[in-house]
Amino acid sequence: MLVIEDLSRRFGQKTAVDHVSLTIERGSFVGVIGRSGAGKSTLLRLVNRLVDPSSGQVAYDGVNVTHLRGKALRDWRARCAMIFQQFNLVGRLDVMTNVLMGRLSQTPGHRSLLKLWSAEDKAMALSALEQFDMAGFAAQRTEQLSGGQQQRVAIARALVQQPDIILADEPIASLDPRNTRLVMDALAKINREYGITVLCNLHSLDLARAYCDRLVGMSAGRVVFDGGPLDLTDDVSRELYGLEAGDVVEVERIEKNRSNPAAAYAA
Repeated sequence: MLVIEDLSRRFGQKTAVDHVSLTIERGSFVGVIGRSGAGKSTLLRLVNRLVDPSSGQVAYDGVNVTHLRGKALRDWRARCAMIFQQFNLVGRLDVMTNVLMGRLSQTPGHRSLLKLWSAEDKAMALSALEQFDMAGFAAQRTEQLSGGQQQRVAIARALVQQPDIILADEPIASLDPRNTRLVMDALAKINREYGITVLCNLHSLDLARAYCDRLVGMSAGRVVFDGGPLDLTDDVSRELYGLEAGDVVEVERIEKNRSNPAAAYAA
């Protein structure tokens, strides 16, 4: 399991994550919710070691991740795959090559530079794309894809890392409602069929309740809620977002309608 113990991160005078302690069970789908600036993204980056903690530690299966360096740290980042809001794909390269980059930790450097991927790696990448209905785009330049398609490519890239954990940092923030569902369904599929632990930052309470079996609410860098979707009461929503729960739902509806005018007209 993943154990986060008294974890803090300060940037100058600002405390982004403030003494957070959590235990994440293997195979769970955990949503981290809260308004922008609550510390959600910093928390995921601390787990992946893209950011080092000011204090506290992260441990996985008894190994102190906070102390890892060199190859051990690179291996951890392969086991703890990261999916970003902005996809972090190479637009001029084709989809297949972008997915194969998830195999870099398992491939000698000279082979990856020359694109001498093994038949096994290619089969693994194509299989991952097929699972998310993207195999037909394998030879297409990634920059030609829609946002939702690019995010599914990013998820396929994470899957071929053969990770124990996937950290998804606002993976649907820039997507329309249809692609939002496709991406969330892809993450749920990985969690359900492979037993991979998913830790996902989300703004939407509706999506968090629909997809996650546990919710962690953050405000001002601290955990203020930790429970099941049905435990997320109006009072907790008010503390997380500074709004009445009904207002949170209304804000979500407005955002959906902005990206889908036809739905707004129908409503």
